[in-house]
Amino acid sequence: MKLSIGIVGLPNVGKSTLFNALLGKQVADASNYPFCTIDPNVGVVEVPDEKLPALANIVKTNKVIPAAVEFVDIAGLVKGASQGEGLGNKFLTNIRDCDAICHVVRAFSNNNIIKEGSVDPQSDFEVICAELIIKDLETIDKYIDSNKNNSKEKNSKKFILAQKLKSELEKGTLAINLDLDDEEKEFIKEFFLLTSKPYFIVANVDENTYQNLENWNLKIENFETVVPVCAQIEFELSELSVDERISYLKELGVEQPGLERVIKKAYNTLGLQSYYTAGVKEARAWTIKKGSTAPEAAAAIHTDFEKGFIMAEIVSYQDYLACGGLIGAKEAGKLRHEGRDYIMQPDDVVEFKVNV
Repeated sequence: MKLSIGIVGLPNVGKSTLFNALLGKQVADASNYPFCTIDPNVGVVEVPDEKLPALANIVKTNKVIPAAVEFVDIAGLVKGASQGEGLGNKFLTNIRDCDAICHVVRAFSNNNIIKEGSVDPQSDFEVICAELIIKDLETIDKYIDSNKNNSKEKNSKKFILAQKLKSELEKGTLAINLDLDDEEKEFIKEFFLLTSKPYFIVANVDENTYQNLENWNLKIENFETVVPVCAQIEFELSELSVDERISYLKELGVEQPGLERVIKKAYNTLGLQSYYTAGVKEARAWTIKKGSTAPEAAAAIHTDFEKGFIMAEIVSYQDYLACGGLIGAKEAGKLRHEGRDYIMQPDDVVEFKVNV
């Protein structure tokens, strides 16, 4: 399942440093000047998963394949980008090609690093959102102008929705935050709006703040969507060995790397979850949309599996571990046989029965 997160923000807020840390190597230019990223860099990052090694240990396999998220490092936007300021519309197009947005805001002070505007995370977020809103208003206005004299279209639910969207966007409301019914949610997809994409916020903090996150409270709307990281520390961690990384985190007094929180937040923001298969060949996490049925989940392995689906033999992760694998779970009565209507759960360990 190829779904991507676009990393966006003003110039020099730490986007490329964060991206490099995510990939664990220097793949994007993190130079100290605005617009150092011209073309978007793309990288696929593994989703941290403590369940896979345990499954691999039970089935005695050395091959572990985790779920993954694609991140796209998009060049810095500035106020007026929708009118061509900075590097302009090119990068709004890059955002349109992504499935969700990671807003990076600068929550640190450093006089040696150039930055557009002041150090104000809320302002950072609002500037980017304003540019996305302006671009979406262009899209909506074009549709309304093209159909305002069409009596049939003017009375359609899509046209009424367009008017509603125009009104809310002009108030500064992102389309993703609107309360829409199921029919409206289908119609809004036809507009391909930038503000209808799910998003979360990464606050790039300094080292002192990072070591005292329990006392940290960023003044920004939608605080529940915020993940605090120190991009520079995360990049330094990514260059260390596992043992060195553990030692460095202990020295910092931090239990979990911020990148793990970022990746998991990205995965959840995309509306994804994993299920597992385990055998001597490999232990693997398969990516599916939340709410997927068993046949839809089988299609992640091979498209023919959905059509030829017979049933799914499922054991919960905890039962799989407690019983020492699929056979033990079956003997203990913990193996379930689920049909086409079964909704997959995040801790399912599965073996599909198919006719292909």
